[in-house]
Amino acid sequence: MPSNRHLSPTRPLLIGSLFAVILLPSGTLAQAQPTQPPPADAAQSREVVTRPVERDAGEMSQGAQPDGLIPSGGVELYERMGAALPPAPQDKPYTGPVDDAYGAYQRGFYVTALDMALKRASAGDASAQTLVAEMMSKGLGIKRDAKTAAFWYQQAAERGDPGAMFQYALLLMTGRDVPADKKKADDFMRRAAEAGNSSAQFNWGQILVSDHPGDSGLELALPFYEKSAQQGVADAQYAVAQVYLTLKGLPAEKKAQARFWLERAAKAGFDTAQLDMGLWLVNGVAGPQDYDKGFTWMRTAALRGNVVAQNKLAHLYVEALGTRPNPVEAAKWYVLSRRAGLQDPELEDFYLGINDDQQKQAIEAANTFRRN
Repeated sequence: MPSNRHLSPTRPLLIGSLFAVILLPSGTLAQAQPTQPPPADAAQSREVVTRPVERDAGEMSQGAQPDGLIPSGGVELYERMGAALPPAPQDKPYTGPVDDAYGAYQRGFYVTALDMALKRASAGDASAQTLVAEMMSKGLGIKRDAKTAAFWYQQAAERGDPGAMFQYALLLMTGRDVPADKKKADDFMRRAAEAGNSSAQFNWGQILVSDHPGDSGLELALPFYEKSAQQGVADAQYAVAQVYLTLKGLPAEKKAQARFWLERAAKAGFDTAQLDMGLWLVNGVAGPQDYDKGFTWMRTAALRGNVVAQNKLAHLYVEALGTRPNPVEAAKWYVLSRRAGLQDPELEDFYLGINDDQQKQAIEAANTFRRN
């Protein structure tokens, strides 16, 4: 393939859109919807804290196996070979405090967990207060009570619990169940970020960028993005990749890691990162060109419903970049992106140039499309 072929995004590859993020009270994050025809899908809300599986009976039976746990291929291979399995490494002795209430919560014993936690929460235990707030906000072991949950979040936040400070900051920002107070919200978000809460680190970075436009805001936010990214927050990994790519004056070793962090976010299922990963690979951004891998990432994002990825995937089929030319597939993805409001005169000309039967097949395929 000629190396001078490029697949351009419908917007400049900048990070401005990254920072148009709204903070949701539940702790999930979603990108704000654009007012113009959408250049990209809004980032899907993602939980950044693992939650226990809710059981119909509210309790998990003793000795039950976690869902989806299957033997690893390596163990099966040893068994087929008839070799003895290597001894398991010894567990390191744990000498720290044991939180029985949280342990019950993790196992799905919500009523038991709430009873234990309430007693400690009433005595001023911040971690127990946070647990009570979480359970009340979600209706686990008790009827959902957002206002009482907000009270317990406040109590725990004022005692310095990082998770509670993050959640209480969200409530203060939105004014839901507590009076809105940006100054207090920023203070609790900062304190939660400095205490190591990964969600707060990302969101405090967003606040810094919003309050300090330009490179100065990015420089202030970057350390918090990096810490959050290292803890596995996909939004932060995407932010780090974009800042590493665009911010001037960074060490060369950081700029060299831009694609690494983008790929981390893409593998975590962030469809905007998957779209950009496809663009970077096709265009040779922050590393060598790879049309085949670029096509694969673009298709992954398109299957997740990303409108720009659907548009760009149509171009890849038309131009045979990373795949064989396929007019029906190209037309299908164009139809899907056009229905979502993304206009493309070049693809419209292509669509009108194929025969009626191919147009019909493309429309039928678009009508039966189901996003992954």
